[in-house]
Amino acid sequence: MPTQLNSAAEARALIAAIRESRERLAEGGFVSDRDNADPTANLALLAELGAARLAVPTEYGGLWDGAERGGWGAIIRALREVSAGDGPTGQNWLTTVLVARELFEPGSGFAEPTRGELARRIRDDGLRFVSSVAETGVTGRTTARPAEGGVVLSGTKSFNTNSGGRGMALVRCVLEGERSAHHQVLVDLNHAQVVSHDDWDNMGQRGTRSQTVTYQDVFVPDGWHQPTAGQFSPVFLGAAMLLHAGLMQGIGEGALDALVQHTRTMKRGSLPQFPTPAEDPLILRRIGALSSQLAASRALLHSSADGLDAVRDGEDMDAVIVDCFRAKVAAVEASLEATAGIHEITGARSTSNAYRYDRYWRNARTFASHDPIDAKNVYIGGYELGNSLPPLSTIIRF
Repeated sequence: MPTQLNSAAEARALIAAIRESRERLAEGGFVSDRDNADPTANLALLAELGAARLAVPTEYGGLWDGAERGGWGAIIRALREVSAGDGPTGQNWLTTVLVARELFEPGSGFAEPTRGELARRIRDDGLRFVSSVAETGVTGRTTARPAEGGVVLSGTKSFNTNSGGRGMALVRCVLEGERSAHHQVLVDLNHAQVVSHDDWDNMGQRGTRSQTVTYQDVFVPDGWHQPTAGQFSPVFLGAAMLLHAGLMQGIGEGALDALVQHTRTMKRGSLPQFPTPAEDPLILRRIGALSSQLAASRALLHSSADGLDAVRDGEDMDAVIVDCFRAKVAAVEASLEATAGIHEITGARSTSNAYRYDRYWRNARTFASHDPIDAKNVYIGGYELGNSLPPLSTIIRF
């Protein structure tokens, strides 16, 4: 079994390998955005690198120590690098990671054979996960009814991010019976009675293929379903905010990379008296400001992730979690600023679809709209005034 020290060194090497792959990920993201298609090649590259091992416990050949509060610093850093290459690829990958953490966390009730099989498929086959939870815009609840040897799943879920590559969905539903209860089942999306609607046609994050999926009386055997645990823990909530922040931070950094690379090819400054961009103080100031803003949000993102890793029982958990919310706000604002500035700095020629630089803003604006920062600032303000976190029910619907 790998030691914690060896795992940390492998994680750092993995993050460095992802960083070296950012250009390839950007190329794959360009094609995926153009074709409104799943970034299959990008996800295959990450699987080849073994990126998902960051969410697999060491006992199953992964790089995570298995503790609820452990491993987030490495995951967030990896996600930032992936998303700097391509935002949709980052969101797809974080979905796999988040579901894997939920399946393998200490409180997970899935049986050992199931966990072992899932770990093997993640490591060896590049298994991708879908969090099939949302029912916004659909009719009725998704239910599971008891059957001999398992349950039968029926219903429709919206916003199934990462479903363009099939994989496996973790579906939240209601188990029918004398006392209906919240339940979750694992479903292979290649099942003949799973229907993918191919209705994801948004302006941004196009490669996430966040389509509607219908489960038509899908039989799920025992061992692959279980009661849903209670509400998410504060650690899991903080980690989710950091994952959102890492995605947005990466998109912003990818935009800055594209902006700098394009500016270096320009033959003139913004005004006639500046022969080149490197001599144009207006361009230098704008790029410098974006660089500084992204550096600040990146520092808060990393320190918050490391704080989540390091917090121990008895310490001020509220202070750690509110930093995760702050990191989300800072990353969203920095990313939107960077992605909006590309064309203003580089000029009209850069609006050509030959570059598709607008995808950075479309991706950032689309994901930022999913989880508005106004609500996060209300939560942070409640902490500042009350010296403790307000109830989650005040800003999140469970």
